Amino acid sequence: MSEARPFKVLGVQQVAIGGLDKQKLKRFWVDIMGLTYGHSYSSEKENVDEDICETGAGAFKVEVDLMQPIDPEARPKVHDPALNHVGLWIDDLHTAVEWLESRGVRFTPGGIRTTSPGRISWTEPPQCCTRPTPAVTTRVWPSRWTCQWVRAPGSKTTVAP
Repeated sequence: MSEARPFKVLGVQQVAIGGLDKQKLKRFWVDIMGLTYGHSYSSEKENVDEDICETGAGAFKVEVDLMQPIDPEARPKVHDPALNHVGLWIDDLHTAVEWLESRGVRFTPGGIRTTSPGRISWTEPPQCCTRPTPAVTTRVWPSRWTCQWVRAPGSKTTVAP
């Protein structure tokens, strides 16, 4: 039997979808699938122009970010490869990161960063991994996706240790 995981994934915080034309994304996700448009966000530093949409309510509310680059030739490029990621609410982020690293999961350099809505860490996509090997990681990891781990509001770890 495998060892018990010392943290819980409490839910989905956000899904981000990148492409060259956020209007095409919006036509599908808002007009066809029925997500609610909330507001837009733009950052030249991040080279992103996005529409922030949502679905669900209360504890089941999920943010869906539809992103396009401000300048397709500049970096970072949210469209190449598309910066697709899912954000997960985690009850004990520090414990989760330590436990996952001990099992070969790699996170982006810089460790856990404090940003809104909480402390986050990014799991690298498989093509960036050397441990475990990409062949192993790719079997369980969606192609070209990353995972954002977000400290859940009210979780037991609210400050850096």
